[in-house]
Amino acid sequence: MPSWTRWVLAVYVLGFLEGSIAHLLDLVRGGIHGYASFAPVPLQVFFVCLVVLDPLVVVLVALVRPWGVRLACAVMALDVTANWITNWAELQDDPTRLLRPYGLLPITLFGVFVLGSAVPVLRALRSSRRLGIAAHG
Repeated sequence: MPSWTRWVLAVYVLGFLEGSIAHLLDLVRGGIHGYASFAPVPLQVFFVCLVVLDPLVVVLVALVRPWGVRLACAVMALDVTANWITNWAELQDDPTRLLRPYGLLPITLFGVFVLGSAVPVLRALRSSRRLGIAAHG
């Protein structure tokens, strides 16, 4: 596997590990209704589910499974969308909120990174698996 692929996967692991910790802390602090003050019920359920989904991505990506990359894309597409929905009213009132180094900006940038890198990473994984099979087969 090319070294750039390992670096990208390492960034995935670090990003989803940080998300795992953040959502776990939210759950510890606020309980199952920790997101009730700013998110509609379907998004509250999703944010709570991230306590399981984020670590699952970490494990699958660390094991270099293509499904880990695919799950990372799905989770980030939903996470970025959910965060934009829950922050939209505040952004309308104060667009500079997007420029803060926490919250919506890093989630959005990480989501763009994951979605933008997924196809090349999946190609590299597929290619390295073919080479591995050819070398050992």
